[in-house]
Amino acid sequence: MTRGRCVYCGERSGFWASACGDCKKLLARVEELRGRVGYGEFLDGLAEAGVAKEKILVFLKADPDGKGSIQDQVTAEMTSELMQVMGLKGSQSAENVKQIRKSIEKETK
Repeated sequence: MTRGRCVYCGERSGFWASACGDCKKLLARVEELRGRVGYGEFLDGLAEAGVAKEKILVFLKADPDGKGSIQDQVTAEMTSELMQVMGLKGSQSAENVKQIRKSIEKETK
């Protein structure tokens, strides 16, 4: 991480901050919405944070810790919840979703 740059979008974040103001807003919305809404409502909830759509897309693709993007994490949680509701054992991790997404991206190229 370059000092003073947001780990999510790469824009200036301030000397000691790891995230810029917009990404902090989005992180707060993610925490509010996680496990409470479907994916469409989740995206609408992020838009309500007042952040530009393009920046939301960059934020969702961010993978600051290398374990899966924000989108991968949310998808894994939603998939795991769906599996539970359906009575299926197991769960998905963000890393699993990341691997699946990357293999699909390779196939479509």
